Amino acid sequence: MLKIGITGEARCLVTPETTAANLGSGALEVFATPAMIALIEKAAWQSVQPMLEEGCGTVGTALRVRHLSATAVGMEVVAKTELREIDGRRLVFKVEVRDAKGIVGDGEHERFIVKNDSFLKKAKRKLGE
Repeated sequence: MLKIGITGEARCLVTPETTAANLGSGALEVFATPAMIALIEKAAWQSVQPMLEEGCGTVGTALRVRHLSATAVGMEVVAKTELREIDGRRLVFKVEVRDAKGIVGDGEHERFIVKNDSFLKKAKRKLGE
């Protein structure tokens, strides 16, 4: 059962593949903002997935995050999430990202609970339009 306070965590090692230069979000060999966002989303969805009904999942719908500090290749990054609000199918998470030297990013992430099959059918219908 979903409840306020559920926490999640996801970790990754910064590699050349997760840098801004590789992902096209900048020219520098540092942890990319898109990679940070993916890590935040992973921590959030995995934290609530076991509590959802069979056949349901969550999709990200909003992010309000700040990328505050650069992280070099070879360092580990940890994203932590905490479920702060449940409004029907809408879930809001507080998020924080850190490396060994301190805070890398923070903010808020919103997800919606969906029925996986119907969500995918709706997305695939766009192909026929």
